[in-house]
Amino acid sequence: MKVPVWFWKGLLNSYTQVFFSENKIFAAILIPVSFIDGYAGLFGLISVLFTNIVAYIFGLDPKKIQKGYYGFNSLLVGLGLGIQFEPALILLFIVLLASILTLFISVSLEGVIGKYYLPHLSLPFVFVLWMLVLSTREFDALNLNERWIYTLNDLYIIGGSSLVSVYEWWNQLAISSPIKSYFLSLGAILFQYSVFSGVLLSIGLLIYSRIAFTLSLIGFFSAWAFYGLIGAEISEVGYSYVGFNFILTAIAVGGFFIIPNIYSYIWAVILVPLVAIIAISVSSVLSIFQLPVYALPFNIIVLVFLYVLKFRTGKERGLFTWFVQRNSPEKNLYSFLNYRDRFHSYSRGAVKLPFFGEWKVTQGHNGSYTHKGDWQHAWDFEMVDENGKTYKGSGDYPEDYYCYNKSVLAPADGTVEEVINDIDDNVIGQKNLAENWGNTVVIKHGDFFYSKLSHLKKGSIEVKPGDKVRTGDILGVCGNSGNSPYPHLHFQIQETPYIGSKTLKHPLANYYSSEGSTEKNLVNSGIPEEDEIVTNIKTHSSLKKAFDMVPGRIVEFQMENSDAESVIWEVKVDSSLNHYIECRQTGSKVYFKNEPAMHHFLYFDGDRSSLLYKFYLSAYKVSLGFENGLILHDTYPVHLVFNPNKIFIQDFIAPFHRYLNGVYTLNYPQQNTGIQSSELELHGTTEKRRFGKVISEMSFLFLVDGKGLREFHFTDRNQKWVAICVR
Repeated sequence: MKVPVWFWKGLLNSYTQVFFSENKIFAAILIPVSFIDGYAGLFGLISVLFTNIVAYIFGLDPKKIQKGYYGFNSLLVGLGLGIQFEPALILLFIVLLASILTLFISVSLEGVIGKYYLPHLSLPFVFVLWMLVLSTREFDALNLNERWIYTLNDLYIIGGSSLVSVYEWWNQLAISSPIKSYFLSLGAILFQYSVFSGVLLSIGLLIYSRIAFTLSLIGFFSAWAFYGLIGAEISEVGYSYVGFNFILTAIAVGGFFIIPNIYSYIWAVILVPLVAIIAISVSSVLSIFQLPVYALPFNIIVLVFLYVLKFRTGKERGLFTWFVQRNSPEKNLYSFLNYRDRFHSYSRGAVKLPFFGEWKVTQGHNGSYTHKGDWQHAWDFEMVDENGKTYKGSGDYPEDYYCYNKSVLAPADGTVEEVINDIDDNVIGQKNLAENWGNTVVIKHGDFFYSKLSHLKKGSIEVKPGDKVRTGDILGVCGNSGNSPYPHLHFQIQETPYIGSKTLKHPLANYYSSEGSTEKNLVNSGIPEEDEIVTNIKTHSSLKKAFDMVPGRIVEFQMENSDAESVIWEVKVDSSLNHYIECRQTGSKVYFKNEPAMHHFLYFDGDRSSLLYKFYLSAYKVSLGFENGLILHDTYPVHLVFNPNKIFIQDFIAPFHRYLNGVYTLNYPQQNTGIQSSELELHGTTEKRRFGKVISEMSFLFLVDGKGLREFHFTDRNQKWVAICVR
């Protein structure tokens, strides 16, 4: 029977999850370290394997088994029992029972505190090992471990005289007491109480994450300083299983559950003394029962801190929780910063211009007439001709105005909340102050997130309260009702569903802007200002066919001048409704979001030598509309464009400063004719920059025709790839 690949990944991740990691190199260090005491390592390994097997038999989520969520607590329990007792068949039986109990408690805690979106951390390990320590005192068949007396003999069996020499050298190394205690506490996480173990784990931690390594030092030495300040026994840190609480707390708060920055580091320093206080107080109580404190202080502080953060009212105060957990502080940070820079300005949702064609902002935020005070964040839109006039002829009738009777669209997906549709249009120059907003539609787009469109034409509104609308659906037509002397469209965002609600400052997404000139600029997110000419992006049929990725679509490329098999991609949706393209050959995935008339790649996971990675870099941001000479710019997550070895130093200071950048540019052709051609040639560059200076550049080219994407070219230094799309 073939064991699934995810099962072996679950084994490795059960070790690395102790440090919130999924790094394979780190696992290759952690597993041997756990075997420095051979029997402890063996029982730890058995515990992980048995737990994952039971979880699989029970039908628990294979993805969670693969990530090690169920196995790491059992690993710690197995190590704890293996280090405390002499090996025996009865111990093996107890380890297997303990594995089942740990799994049950893990799943139960996942259900209880998981509904608050909180992790169960290592609470199952603490509870189960306490129960076993108390109960095994009555087990006469178990003998306490005496292997500490023969540690060197055990090491000799494992690795011969070389391993014994290394072990003795590290333990006899003349290093200061605080540093030695740091290594001892780090090793104690896996119940390996030696400087040698701690040094190996610190190397693994450094390889896994520079931020986590830095935080481990900050957490431990903050505790060391606090113990000295309060006059407590330093031995409480160095010569017990307490010190790792400070290390894990700093990593968890400073860089894993919180996006690492100056504020997360400060809070890590603040929370460490609280961990120390809990450790000292709880130890006093547990000493009555002769129980170690284990990881309880770390669990208490981290869970309480994360729970308190959930009661914030929107002001994050520099503490940002991750939106997708990448299991690396650096990846979390770089991904978060990139996403925030690209999309955060409309984090509540993308709101589009509510009309077809070009309109002029005749009154913007804090306008000249009515947009004042609590109602300042609103727009009035009208249509103008080439001379800047809003009407034809004499302008004595509503029908003379270019915007009158033009369609008004839903600016975003939502549910119609309120409709007024029976107010007469005004005679030009007159106002209806008694019914100020005139005919109006209010749409709910989310909690505390509504849009309001006013001064519509009487009887033109085609929706009613409760109707679901999609972006671009026609709501009605522009009119001249309410406080409107001339036909225009009033548009605002608000937090409450009432007509007349205060306005909310919120940008509009993906529109072209100009100020009377023929040249248009694509605005990703912005607030149109008075006198700006704005228009939604009108999709180009060839671009839409080329880059509009719908689930189920299959894309196949044949590499030019290559006998290799064709490259096949499939567009999929995962259980969390994330859209992605997967390469069948390499298993690589690139995640994306499609907004109306815009394509954005979000994240790449997989083989960087694959064609899909090159496509990720090249189609990182594409407007599905066409404007002559349009140039798009964007930035990449640092870790997805630079070789990991090249950002080693950057990682240390990344929470405070980034001197490396990846810059994306896409150029649309300049066409002499006003007629849109079905054939387009888009080209651009990917630049790696250090301190703003370009250090390397890659280029790419898309050939698009009426059938969609025809060819994709990518050049990196002197190497070129040409992929011909065959379907």
